[in-house]
Amino acid sequence: MFELSPAEWEAVGLSLKVGLWATLLSLPPGFFLAYVLARFQFPLKSLVSGLVYMPLVLPPVVTGMLLLLLFGSRGPAGRFFEEVFGITIAFRWTGAALAAAIMGLPLMVRAMRISIEAVDRRLELAARTLGAGWWRTFLTITLPLSLPGVIAGAILAFAKSFGEFGATITFVGNIPGETQTLPIAIYSFLQSPTGEGPAIRLAVLSVAVSMIAIIGSEWMERRVLTRVATA
Repeated sequence: MFELSPAEWEAVGLSLKVGLWATLLSLPPGFFLAYVLARFQFPLKSLVSGLVYMPLVLPPVVTGMLLLLLFGSRGPAGRFFEEVFGITIAFRWTGAALAAAIMGLPLMVRAMRISIEAVDRRLELAARTLGAGWWRTFLTITLPLSLPGVIAGAILAFAKSFGEFGATITFVGNIPGETQTLPIAIYSFLQSPTGEGPAIRLAVLSVAVSMIAIIGSEWMERRVLTRVATA
């Protein structure tokens, strides 16, 4: 019953590919945003924070529509990437990765922000007092101590990207082998009278990946909280 067909393996492989690239794509801006929100006070901080976390509360189909308007063939960003780099984003797996990255970014930033805020700033101040520059302090103290949160955020973002549906299908459609990720494949199988078996198999796999990601993230967050309690 749980032996996957070639079409199902194709959807799983595409989801892994999209999830990996989405995580890698969102990791640098995610850590930057988390660090800025955790360490600095500035007039538009609430607005920036709201924009970062908006995909959590905004209907995914709206996010997908906005991406289509911006990165579609007629959108400003879409035309730019196509004319300058020769990259087509809409209705391609690259667009699925972009949609997944945006949907997973809030979870990544939240986990990283909590971890960075847990780093004792007195340690950073002591390092600076002893002559360490900002970069050395960051690389030897801030980043290592916040690493559990960074890993937890990356795991959550990957899991969200792996299971992203609404924004993805709105932005890139349902094209087998190109944009038909695991959740979209489940949706397609459910539209077929004989698709219940494949849909159940993929759903079980999706639940397993999600549970592993949640458990891993919780374990990393407990490490952060334990460090704060013993500091």
